Amino acid sequence: MRTAVGIYALIYGGFIIIALFSWFIWDKRYRKNHGTVIPKGYVATEEVFVDPVSGTKLKVYYDPQTGNRFYRET
Repeated sequence: MRTAVGIYALIYGGFIIIALFSWFIWDKRYRKNHGTVIPKGYVATEEVFVDPVSGTKLKVYYDPQTGNRFYRET
């Protein structure tokens, strides 16, 4: 009986760790490539969209050398 409780605790603990990891680390969609100053080498695209989380309109810029994208509030 005690072993089963320990196994369930490990399983649920693993789920909690995965949930926390996804919340704090994985869901950083636009934050690392987001700001007001456009980095050097980035080219404006025609793409504009509304961020579903914040509700702000974002214009997309693209670096042809690296393939990275940058999002600027409009």
